[in-house]
Amino acid sequence: MNRNLQLIQSKIYEIRGQKVMLDFNLAEMYQVETRVLNQSVKRNLSRFPTDFMFQLTAMEWENISSQFVMTSRMKRPKSALPLAFTEHGVVMLSSVLKSDIAIQTSVLIVRAFVAMRQMLNMPSTNRMAQLEKQVEELKAYMEEVFADYNDINEDTRMQLELIHQTLAELQTGNRNLPRPKVGYVK
Repeated sequence: MNRNLQLIQSKIYEIRGQKVMLDFNLAEMYQVETRVLNQSVKRNLSRFPTDFMFQLTAMEWENISSQFVMTSRMKRPKSALPLAFTEHGVVMLSSVLKSDIAIQTSVLIVRAFVAMRQMLNMPSTNRMAQLEKQVEELKAYMEEVFADYNDINEDTRMQLELIHQTLAELQTGNRNLPRPKVGYVK
């Protein structure tokens, strides 16, 4: 997956059971000010029904804003709560903003939503195969970097052993074995 899609996916949040992007993140991607984006939306409100866009409540904003760098909260007037756009709302934004950047950005954002949906809908066997592949790649990398096993420190040696153990468990299918209980034992 390319870097742009990963950046966009990092700005997709789940609010009210829906995957959404917030107005200030979209404004940044569309290269417009947040107030300009919101004014365009307000001028075309009939294009944004509640399943395309909704305004966050004060509690939702308080909960999610703790995940952001404080500057994004300071830029927004205290009385203004962010707008949250679903995938369909993002598509509609490109028709409201009408710029080449808006169209290109919308395409990337929709691809990010689709990639996330595909990942969630991927059968667990495919996800397991993908995980096994990633562990194999990590193992190969670690072995390449630390070719001389005697020249590495104890922490790295422990990490390599854990990778080998995890890979062995994945390959033998020991995923369903009961795990030892964690916590206080009488």
